[in-house]
Formats: sequence, C-alpha cells, structure tokens
Amino acid sequence: MIFFIPTSITAIIVNWKNKNIDLKTAFIVITAGIIGAIIGAKFSVNLDVTELKRYFGCFLILVAVFEIYNLKKEYIKHKNKK
Repeated sequence: MIFFIPTSITAIIVNWKNKNIDLKTAFIVITAGIIGAIIGAKFSVNLDVTELKRYFGCFLILVAVFEIYNLKKEYIKHKNKK
C-alpha cells in the first residue's frame, strides 16, 4: 500500500498537466470512495473473518465475470469490424 501513494500522486500530477482530469467527476469519485470506505469499514468490523473472506471471494468472482464479459464483447466487436 505504501507504494500506491507516490504512484497515485505522480499520476495525478501528470494527468493534471495534460488536462486529463475532470474535476466534477473526480470530486464525485473521491466522495463516493470515502463514503464507501467508511461504510465498508463499519460493516466489516461486525463480520466474522470467515464471512468476510466469503463475501470478498464472491466479489472477486463477480469482478472476474464482468471482466470476461467485457473482453468477450470487445472481441466480438473487433471481429465484426473486419
């Protein structure tokens, strides 16, 4: 986690200079992230470790399915362009 902070700061500086950052969207994402982190922390404190692992595993499976679906969709899109 300690490496994430300087990398993020560098990315923000570079993207800010290149005018790739939309402040309105950034504010919404930051606000939602902070609220989500607080709610997640409060929720996870009351869970058993085994339950928390199970929920996290389900979350990872859902993310994997979503990624595979998008990859397949992009593949079909590019295949039909040829």
